[in-house]
Amino acid sequence: MRTVPGRTEHVVVVGAGLAGLAATLHLLAAGRRVTLLERGPHPGGRAGRLDLTGPAGRYLVDTGPTVLTMPDLVDATLGAVGRKLADYCELVRLDPAYRARFADGSTIDVHTDADAMEAEIAERIGPADAAGYRRLRRWLTELYRAEIDSFIGSNMDSPLSLLTPDLARLAALGGFGRLGGRISRFVRDERLRRLFSFQALYAGVAPSRALAAYGVIAYMDTVAGVWFPRGGMRALPEALASAAAGAGADIRYRTEVTGLVSRGGRAVGLRVRDGAGELGQVPADAVVLTPDLPVARRLLRREPRRPVPLRWGPSAVVLHGGGAPSTAGPSDLAHHTLSFGAAWDETFEQILRRGQLMSDPSLLLTRPTASDPALAPPGHQLYYLLAPCPNTASARLDWPRLGAAYAEELLDVLDRRGLPEMRASIETSHLVTPSDWAAQGLAAGTPFSAAHTFAQTGPFRPRNLPAGWSNVVLAGCGTTPGVGVPPVLISGRLAALRITGTPGSRAGRGAAHLG
Repeated sequence: MRTVPGRTEHVVVVGAGLAGLAATLHLLAAGRRVTLLERGPHPGGRAGRLDLTGPAGRYLVDTGPTVLTMPDLVDATLGAVGRKLADYCELVRLDPAYRARFADGSTIDVHTDADAMEAEIAERIGPADAAGYRRLRRWLTELYRAEIDSFIGSNMDSPLSLLTPDLARLAALGGFGRLGGRISRFVRDERLRRLFSFQALYAGVAPSRALAAYGVIAYMDTVAGVWFPRGGMRALPEALASAAAGAGADIRYRTEVTGLVSRGGRAVGLRVRDGAGELGQVPADAVVLTPDLPVARRLLRREPRRPVPLRWGPSAVVLHGGGAPSTAGPSDLAHHTLSFGAAWDETFEQILRRGQLMSDPSLLLTRPTASDPALAPPGHQLYYLLAPCPNTASARLDWPRLGAAYAEELLDVLDRRGLPEMRASIETSHLVTPSDWAAQGLAAGTPFSAAHTFAQTGPFRPRNLPAGWSNVVLAGCGTTPGVGVPPVLISGRLAALRITGTPGSRAGRGAAHLG
């Protein structure tokens, strides 16, 4: 494994998102002095926050990820400095992990307990698919164990890095086939096939085209479990930042990095602008950059050479809303409710290949107050509606003009599907569209960064050692291993490993036994 040469005593980490915080903690554990620079007023990065104010009071909104899987990885990150997540917040295990509602009016609860899910399938569908689920669960678990250390949790210097004993295990498991086809071997019911493959959309690939190896994403939520921290997802970066500060990190908020100072192919400092607009420099022996790839490349002053341009993942329209309890009728909303349209293959074609909005949307409706009522004023509810959509590179849509009308259209869809609670209760709301993601500096207006095509996975993904700089390392969802809270935490550890050269805790330790 290649590492940063020369002196690395003082490391400057740019960005206090989950990747930057993870890198900071692992660097501190290895004895490095760390300065963490964050342009915003608080930690989080894409795991952002927004406080909405309505007539009844304040709503604490998560503007980034809302689905937490693999909390063992959070504990492993905090464990680098002798802390654990329970020191900072309480985790709630969600059961069901999801409530799935389908176009035919049927409902299936996704339980991560094997017995409970088998019973759910036996009752809703039948014994044959219940038995198939058991086999599918075992396959997903074996897939995870084959991938977590050798592929997801390791730095790769070239395609030769793939040549490990786990490569043969992965091939034997059918990991290089297609995800949709592999899932179909275990369960026949179309609804179950969707539940164990819809996760591929966020990786930017349709299940019919995705490598079966991406079934590891379904393992993370349908087997290992879905969790929610009381206080909202913002509690995660707050915990990591608190642990980093307690371990000696110098964290500077409202500090924007405007450039790197170079000498002989090394970064020797960073030009910064503080909240008052004052300019200055921060010296560095090594640098970890965690902003999205376009921002990182601007700071590096170079574009990497690739045979074909990067392909970006889909984007999303997100409507946040809060209000009084609905009088529209009894609610069966879980913490996370999946509302599937009748269309499926067409949905992926529209978003990923044609650059069109979904004609029959499949949506994620989250109600975080189901698990933590304190996120809203007493007796009130908080909602989060996510609709996947094309990114700004694949579709030129006028989102400032279109956004509000599209949000109303999505609420109409929920009404027609018997989910009127969100519209009926909203007293305050906030809409996020691809143009808003782009304004935050996210490539192609997507929070999901580079898609996980085969040509953008593992050693073929933008590497965390950028060319032309001997002491700069990248971390975050645009580099290895990829998109999602667990991979981003791992990316911070991998970036630290490039600097320290010491292995520390392995990504899969304490997690591979799950399921």
